[in-house]
Amino acid sequence: MTLWGGRFTQSLDSLAWDLNSSLPVDQRMAIQDVDGSIAWANAIHKAGILSDEEHASISLGLDTVKGEFASGQFRFAPADEDIHTAVERRLAELIGVTAGKLHTGRSRNDQVATDFRLWMLQIIPQLDSAFRILQSALLSQAELAGETIMPGYTHLQRAQPILLAHWWLSHFHPLQRDRERLADLTKRVSILPLGSGALAGTPIPVDRAELAESLNFAEPSSNSLDAVSDRDFAAEYLFCATLTGIHLSKLAEQIVLYTSAEFGFFELSDAFSTGSSLMPQKKNPDVFELTRGKAGTLIGMLTGLLATLKGLPSTYDKDLQEDKAPVFAATDTLLAILPVIAGALRTITAKPERMRNAIDSTMMATDLADYLVSKGIPFRETHAIAGKAVRAANEKNVGLEELSLEAYQALGGALSESKGPFEADVYQVFDPMKSIVKRNAIGGTSPEAVEMQKAECRMQIEK
Repeated sequence: MTLWGGRFTQSLDSLAWDLNSSLPVDQRMAIQDVDGSIAWANAIHKAGILSDEEHASISLGLDTVKGEFASGQFRFAPADEDIHTAVERRLAELIGVTAGKLHTGRSRNDQVATDFRLWMLQIIPQLDSAFRILQSALLSQAELAGETIMPGYTHLQRAQPILLAHWWLSHFHPLQRDRERLADLTKRVSILPLGSGALAGTPIPVDRAELAESLNFAEPSSNSLDAVSDRDFAAEYLFCATLTGIHLSKLAEQIVLYTSAEFGFFELSDAFSTGSSLMPQKKNPDVFELTRGKAGTLIGMLTGLLATLKGLPSTYDKDLQEDKAPVFAATDTLLAILPVIAGALRTITAKPERMRNAIDSTMMATDLADYLVSKGIPFRETHAIAGKAVRAANEKNVGLEELSLEAYQALGGALSESKGPFEADVYQVFDPMKSIVKRNAIGGTSPEAVEMQKAECRMQIEK
């Protein structure tokens, strides 16, 4: 059974049929297709197209079809071109020719767009839940970290000391932005195309506002031409998924780095590690490497859909059949990655001693410059003096804390005729925890600021 063909004298070539059929992909929207059909049957019944008896028969039949999908008992037929054909074919088997009235006034163009949007509106909350689980894992690690300190990096070079908790939470906030992007996308997904027909709008006097409400859409579409062709929501969804993949890749890259023997800041649980078929000593962070790799796949899905959309000339074109596969694949990728990474992070073991030992006094060079600022010297001058101190320590092969007071006073003497601004208290600046505590502005790495950040993160998870 096809939903078209009256003007044709030949059947579609078998290879062309295989290319044209979308059932392997769009059967994923089976429940949404039936829900849309139930709502459409109600609308055209109110519009006088279906009698009470016909409406009751179609509604009962669609409930049966929905039950078969839900229980896994639905059986597709070789002639099912797409999910819409499959549903109508099965409905006809159940209730007879009355099933042919269901499609009055609608097209597969507005039908599939409605199914797709319904599916997305239902999947976004599932994704949000998975995001929250991962955010909870990051927050739990931040709680466990206490006041453990670690080196912070820029350009992958040691920069300044930070709290480990602050580092964990630096990966929380990108995920929060990902959640917010998806939540914001919801209002653009929640526009009902049904009632737009193939392109010009339905001739049936249905109440589209009521139809939208019945399917939990915010409002009906304003332009039928745009409604059947708009896939902005699919592209935007893929962008959200792709940016999430990039955020996860960044986290994964750092875990791979920090679990290496060269860093040794973390150790992965055996439950989230793999070994080598050749080297018995290996403990590989495969789940994080796979996460990093899948970010590239997500980027490909996004660019592929954008390339498909860029040259479409009219309202609905068959090219749009390519919209769902990448969206479904991206969703499956995220729903596979997010819980695994959450589990891996919850079971990771931090190595505070390795982190502390990776901090040296040169990482407090900025504190040295700030010390001189407190003496009233402009920062641009203090920056130069601190740099000279680093160079002097390197030349002597000692740490900044090992340079003599006389050496510091000699460096500072150029600023005045005396011994300069350096005093015995200069050595206090090389305490990494004191450096951390000073950074107490909102968003800083001090214990007090991080506690405020944790409270904010808890509230965001609960929203």
